[in-house]
Amino acid sequence: MDRRPNIIFLFPDQLRADYVGCYGAAFAKTPALDALAAEGVRYERALSMHPVCVPARAALLTGCNALSTGVMDNTHWLRPDHGAIGMPSWPSLLSAAGYHTEGIGKMHFTPWDMSEGFDHRVISEDKRHTLIEDDYAAYLASHGLKKLRGWEEEGYVENRMAAISGIPAEHQVDNWVGRTAVDFVSGYGGDKPFACMVAFPGPHDPYNPPREWAEMFDPADMPEALPGTADTERFRAEHIKGHAGGSARVDLETFPAEAKARIRAHYCALVAMIDAQVGAIVAAADARKDGRDTIIIFAADHGDFVGDYDFLGKNLFFDPAMHVPLIVRVPGGPRGVSSPEMVTITDIFATMLAAAGVKNETGRDSYPLPAVAPDGSRRAHAIGAIANGVVVDDGRYRLARYTNGLATLYD
Repeated sequence: MDRRPNIIFLFPDQLRADYVGCYGAAFAKTPALDALAAEGVRYERALSMHPVCVPARAALLTGCNALSTGVMDNTHWLRPDHGAIGMPSWPSLLSAAGYHTEGIGKMHFTPWDMSEGFDHRVISEDKRHTLIEDDYAAYLASHGLKKLRGWEEEGYVENRMAAISGIPAEHQVDNWVGRTAVDFVSGYGGDKPFACMVAFPGPHDPYNPPREWAEMFDPADMPEALPGTADTERFRAEHIKGHAGGSARVDLETFPAEAKARIRAHYCALVAMIDAQVGAIVAAADARKDGRDTIIIFAADHGDFVGDYDFLGKNLFFDPAMHVPLIVRVPGGPRGVSSPEMVTITDIFATMLAAAGVKNETGRDSYPLPAVAPDGSRRAHAIGAIANGVVVDDGRYRLARYTNGLATLYD
């Protein structure tokens, strides 16, 4: 029997680190993630060097930063022959090495239903992409429901995307993704080890928990948003324009403190829903009797301003958009460790390969996380690029240059 470990990679969309309890968020309710950190390694300074959904995912998938992939915004994807030219995906490499690779949830590929090396996918795409007829859409239809656009839900416009979902809690997309993952982890009986990526569409906006989850969090308990600065003011007009149309359709010209507090409370509710599913998936993994260990990795593609600097979303090289949670639990490995080492989510590529015993020959900007490969190479700095700028971070200093001419240097 192949004794290599099973691998479960849990990956919410747009979760910043300081809204998770074990990262200091006393106002959050994340017992499952806190327990996972107590059983493994929590990286204090995990960064998303490409703080936009698709660029971050392209870099993670290939282990190459955006200067190599060429994917710097959400309107582009990897060239179709990227594997043939020396930039294969980690699912394709693990599949070729004898793993069953399972993808559940949101991947943000173009086209949305391509495999990118996964042997099997169960798909629920972006919360804003309501017209995609994915597996979640079919599930909703079977229960007489459908995906809803943000402005079709209660409170969306006046509360700057902080709405109450019209879809019952049982049928919420993150709960459906979690149940689908539990079914896979519990029911998988193949001879091969598996590598399963569980990609939650939340807590990405719209910030729309069902009512009973929203009522668990009081806006008055939320931390105050950071005020704007001379640097962030340079992006404000563009930010307002970007949210006025498209799939957002909210007016951020005025952004009162009470709206920010409500957004943060709803964001916490979405995080808490995902945390409950994380607990169920970990329990399912621990209950398996196949004789294999299971490595669990938890991370996010980028953060969310949730009102800081009068912003929502990401797309800038500031900590609310770049600083993400990253937790790794390895059976027999370190427990309850908090690592100050700078790592990036692109390092998950090399980490997945190391866990599976596969040599990393192509992920040129990916280093295995110390929890999985204690003797592996370490990064001295990290480079990132998105459509509006480039950044380099050496763990202490962060230098960024934007296309609007602004340059920032932070300690």
